[in-house]
Amino acid sequence: MPLFRRVKNPSAPESAWRSGRGTSLLLILLLALCLVISGCGSRSWRKGGTPGTKPYTVRGKTYYPLKSAHGFVEEGVASWYGPGFHGRKTANGERYNQYAMTAAHKILPLGTTVTVTNLSNRRSISVRINDRGPFVDDRVIDLSKAGAEKIGMIGKGTTRVRIESVGAVPGIRDNGDIEGAFFVQVGAFAVLDNAQKLVRRLQGNGFAARFVRNERTELWHVQVGPWNDLFTAQKMLPRMVREFRGAFVVGD
Repeated sequence: MPLFRRVKNPSAPESAWRSGRGTSLLLILLLALCLVISGCGSRSWRKGGTPGTKPYTVRGKTYYPLKSAHGFVEEGVASWYGPGFHGRKTANGERYNQYAMTAAHKILPLGTTVTVTNLSNRRSISVRINDRGPFVDDRVIDLSKAGAEKIGMIGKGTTRVRIESVGAVPGIRDNGDIEGAFFVQVGAFAVLDNAQKLVRRLQGNGFAARFVRNERTELWHVQVGPWNDLFTAQKMLPRMVREFRGAFVVGD
């Protein structure tokens, strides 16, 4: 379906559209839409997919988040963001709270706790990464207002810091594996009976299988599993693909 469908204004003469004025109006609307989209995407990462693990693009540059923060150390320029963003959604879906000890980073896994040390005065804090950024110059981390106050950088606005990861991100192992319930999806059916038949066949061959309803597509998805981590599910995928072309791994 096209994004816009040209609809004539009943009060406008037919000649207005034929002369190109209608097309001009459409171009203005498209331009306005582009400006809105670009403005909304300037602060936080809002792409779909597994939060914090899939590549995302901001201002024409693609970033590839780390699967694990184990042993992460970085030095660079820190900045902070406050009142203008207070209450807005962050990259992990939380509301930004300028009084909480949080921060934005371009590639650290969301949920990572890091120690940030102001190299000019050696004051340190621990903050949790819950947002993406900063996407300005050579800056490496955006602290909340509270975090910036504690290491004495509010007035200056920026300072050079050292960032060190603390422990592990819940649900993500040091080797990058992700814990959870993962399935291999092998089929999608419009008719429930067909999905049930495939589940019975898979179970007869010794596989744990289920069917689930996708309300958006109105299809019944047949899935094999679960496995309690992503790597194990991925190991099973080639075996499934041999019989079910197009099979893929999904999280519950």
